[in-house]
Amino acid sequence: MALLSFLDREHSIAKPGYNRWRVPPAALAIHLSIGQAYAFSVFKLPMSKLLGISQSAPGDWPLSETQWVFSLAIVFLGLSAAVFGSWLERVGPRRAMFTAALCFSGGFLIAAVGVRLHLFWLVLGGYGVLGGIGLGLGYISPVSTLIKWFPDRPGMATGMAIMGFGGGAFIASPLSVILMKRYETPTSVGVWETFVTMGIIYFVYMMFGVFTVRLPPPGWKPRGFVPPATPQRLVTTSHVSVNEAIRTPQFWLLWVMLCVNVSAGIGILEQASPMIQEIFSGRIGPAAAAGFVALLSLANMIGRFSWASASDYIGRKTTYLIFFSLGAALYITIPIAGNLQSVVLFVLCTVVILSMYGGGFATIPAYLRDLFGTMEVGAIHGRLLTAWSVAGVVGPSLVNTMREHEIALGVPRPHVYDQTMYIVAGLLLVGLICDLMVRPVDEKHHYQGNVTEPVRGPVPAPAAATGGR
Repeated sequence: MALLSFLDREHSIAKPGYNRWRVPPAALAIHLSIGQAYAFSVFKLPMSKLLGISQSAPGDWPLSETQWVFSLAIVFLGLSAAVFGSWLERVGPRRAMFTAALCFSGGFLIAAVGVRLHLFWLVLGGYGVLGGIGLGLGYISPVSTLIKWFPDRPGMATGMAIMGFGGGAFIASPLSVILMKRYETPTSVGVWETFVTMGIIYFVYMMFGVFTVRLPPPGWKPRGFVPPATPQRLVTTSHVSVNEAIRTPQFWLLWVMLCVNVSAGIGILEQASPMIQEIFSGRIGPAAAAGFVALLSLANMIGRFSWASASDYIGRKTTYLIFFSLGAALYITIPIAGNLQSVVLFVLCTVVILSMYGGGFATIPAYLRDLFGTMEVGAIHGRLLTAWSVAGVVGPSLVNTMREHEIALGVPRPHVYDQTMYIVAGLLLVGLICDLMVRPVDEKHHYQGNVTEPVRGPVPAPAAATGGR
């Protein structure tokens, strides 16, 4: 009961003198953990040899089947974020983070049983469904909290919150390879043992975030912060409720933009390890491919912070215009890199693409804050993440389906991804058009009541309101 009480929203309100820079490490603890999802591709080849051990055997799961574990996790990430976004605003980030830790770690343990017994539906239910719910809750929990702590730099704040999710694979990818090698035996490729170990490690680390996170007291502002007298054209000083926000064209334009940007990047990220090995067959092996996945994770992480921070100065709309125009050009360049057998050009293109992919995730909450205010930005963000659910299926399915289609046509392995890259470039141009159409939200959608924090229980002394750092 004491623990459950500790998780209550009113018990997580910061006391006077609390330093807001203690909150980003709590956010990183959650996002670095759940960011492991981006390293799932290192398990795809081993999971296709669970029975054959050294090579795939009859009854083993093909790559096209194991792809659905990752896709299902992303689907439930978006669905849980949409369903529980309003609940998060009501109960606070601490309880949401704790629930996320239980679901994400529990998903690993259930998936481990599924791998051990070779029951694919159990892997889907564990890592895909339960783990996906943990992903969604863990993803949105720190975002609205940091936006409230950093009203002076919302882009940088969301970059800090989401940076860890992009960088999680930078740790998880080599760690997974090391653990699978450690647990490998003549009868096991080491996957289920690795799942158990990682589930325990991540639960412990996520609990650091649970115990560290705090909410600002009602009315709190950073010391010396004065809102601009003349806000930018797309930055509102009003607020829009979550139910009203989804009735605006701006919400759906951003939904399409996020869906397109995610579909483009996630297809490469989910297939990264097999892709580079096939395009550069004989030159890139599993160890180097794992390093490539880690590098993409690093680019993803750095892009989340750098692009989101830059958006505070150049604006969210301009930032997304760069993502879609430059991104389309880079996707068209990838087949050229394959034809030239230039590993350097291929890696350079994918690194920049993944930086913008991560930057899109980190910039979208600040874009929402600019258009709809801060009142229910966490819940609005949760609803918008359903675009991620769709993209989590569209992106990997496009890459894997086109790959198998090209192989069936007899296309050489180094070129089985060429047509996919051209299709993705076209999708990015759709996102570009949507971004150009974004306008300020009509005043008829603005919330007319008093904006207050949904806090129950005692309210900290007003002296804390201007004492933050």
